[in-house]
Amino acid sequence: MQFIKKDILDMASLSAEEITLILDTAEKMKEISRRPVKKVPTLRGKTVLLFFYEPSTRTRTSFDIAAKRLSADVVAISANTSSLVKGETLIDTARNLEAMNMDLIVMRHSSSGAPHLLARHLKASVINAGDGTHAHPTQALLDMMTIREKKGTLEGLRVAIIGDISHSRVARSNIVGLTQMGTEVVVAGPPTMMPKGIETLGASVTHDIDEAIQDVDVIMMLRIQKERQKNALFPSEREYARCYGLTIERMRQAREDVLIMHPGPMNRGVEIAPEVADGPCSIILDQVTNGVAVRMALLYLVLGGQRHADADSPRKGD
Repeated sequence: MQFIKKDILDMASLSAEEITLILDTAEKMKEISRRPVKKVPTLRGKTVLLFFYEPSTRTRTSFDIAAKRLSADVVAISANTSSLVKGETLIDTARNLEAMNMDLIVMRHSSSGAPHLLARHLKASVINAGDGTHAHPTQALLDMMTIREKKGTLEGLRVAIIGDISHSRVARSNIVGLTQMGTEVVVAGPPTMMPKGIETLGASVTHDIDEAIQDVDVIMMLRIQKERQKNALFPSEREYARCYGLTIERMRQAREDVLIMHPGPMNRGVEIAPEVADGPCSIILDQVTNGVAVRMALLYLVLGGQRHADADSPRKGD
């Protein structure tokens, strides 16, 4: 199969076959990160721009590392150091950057749809690194890679996503991607944090965390996104932790082989207890590791690296 996507904007635009190709490629890319010299010349001569309008640690750093491990040149700018602060429009800023012959723009923006707008106006490829409350496809892909790596498959599994569903682009992207791959998804959270119509994406809904975590293969906890909330949606953090926090006590209701995930950053003691986050069921750091591999795979495929696959992909015994 030839990967011909110009842009990676959301999970809905990816078929099951394309998702599988990305995950398979990411597995090969992960081998590169285990080598003594963690670099291949696949994207030498390509230029990747990291344009982050919102703060980011894991996503920005992993894209930076991913591009450099494939030998691409990386330029990073943020909104407060660009001409946007002088009143220049987003499109004009992007067009000026493209005029410098950027090959791909990785963009995070607080407005839903901003990467889609860029993709329509630019010849350069665009990868969405998170837009508003809409989508975060690379996070969903790394989550899916981590689950498949630990469970051997995605089909037939049951995943519970718990927390601030309304403001979570991670939840939306995971629901779409996981259901596309044959995974059953249940979402749980306070009524004030549950968007209307979330069922249309393919998830079942409950407001009872104890019900949600029973007999699932994976529990994915989400943080409370205070920066996106205009009104107080719960009485206090202490009350939220009591009703919706994943504690050691609650874990006794879950399966012994359940996997615990969190996209980060974590509010320890609020949505997840430290003992759970650092416990034997946690694969949170595996998600971070796989984030680099998935982003390497996307850069590799979008920028035409597939034609070099035989030459650059790891061989057994390397």
